[in-house]
Amino acid sequence: MPVPDDHRQQPKPTTTTTQHDASPSSTPSSNRTGSIFHFQASKDVKAFAKKYRTEISASSSSVLSTFLAFPLDFAKSRMQSYETGFVHTIKDAYKAEGLRAFWRGVLPPMLSVTLVRTISFSLYQKTKYALDKTFTQMTGQSPLVTANAPGSYPTFSTVACFGLSGAVAGAVITTISCPFELTKLNEQLAGKVAREAALRNASTYNPAADLKSGGSMATARRLVRDRGLQGLYAGYRLHLLRDTIGTSIYFITYESAKQLMGNARGKSSTSPYAVVVAGGLCGIVSWACIYPVDVAKTVYQKKLLAAGPHAAARPDIEFFKSTSYRGLGVSVIRSCIINMIFFSNFELMKKRINALEV
Repeated sequence: MPVPDDHRQQPKPTTTTTQHDASPSSTPSSNRTGSIFHFQASKDVKAFAKKYRTEISASSSSVLSTFLAFPLDFAKSRMQSYETGFVHTIKDAYKAEGLRAFWRGVLPPMLSVTLVRTISFSLYQKTKYALDKTFTQMTGQSPLVTANAPGSYPTFSTVACFGLSGAVAGAVITTISCPFELTKLNEQLAGKVAREAALRNASTYNPAADLKSGGSMATARRLVRDRGLQGLYAGYRLHLLRDTIGTSIYFITYESAKQLMGNARGKSSTSPYAVVVAGGLCGIVSWACIYPVDVAKTVYQKKLLAAGPHAAARPDIEFFKSTSYRGLGVSVIRSCIINMIFFSNFELMKKRINALEV
């Protein structure tokens, strides 16, 4: 624990104090209960960490969760595009492309997801507090106070506050995430497309053959070359629809489940059990609701990536059709794992930062 400011201002501390401070056994719990910021962190650094605790927690959690679950995202993209089963997809990719295939294109999403989640959570927090203020003025009751009250249950105002905040964050962030997700998809599909082109023994140029793993920047340059800057936003409308609805459902589920698992049971809403359950559940529910939109987006973007400068037909969004849910199991497992890891680390980091003494 840092020495209080008034002690630091004393020019010559007593011998007793010096010996006490130098003793390796003194205040053991204080020195070990801090966070990564405890190593000689200045007051300014701690103040900065407290001010931006949401962004710091979200960015570190995103890097960890994205890397660990990326192979499942790889499998999901190929299953959606080629209508193959999970086991066949994994065996086929490993046999033809090796273990590295499962992490091909991981760097762009690690960077983009970190950026997107950090901005998304910041937008969500700011929008949530702004809407809470509006709801309080209109109804005389604060949704956030209600959500955090001991023994409370979700209400219309809390669900509306979380849902609208999530929708705003999802809609805004799509502008940033679309180009990154498009280049990631190209990397995930490139190996399969290249093999198909080789099997056809095409003697003339085939746009699909240009869909190869050349790195994210090469993909971006090709898209701009073929379609202009708007090529980086191929499939943007479907992406916008998916993220607006999906992020709304995501935050409604997380906040409400955390409230039910924590406050409603007389416990803290950030207890490990509540966070893990709510984190896993929000990933499952949001994907189950918007999965057909994601399938249509993936299929459409695949066509555009392979079509060069030419147009491609936009597929219909088909709910309750078996082909529209191919890869859902993988996506649900992936999302559940990602969000359990993400929110566990996110809430832990926030607690550690909040515990810092400035």
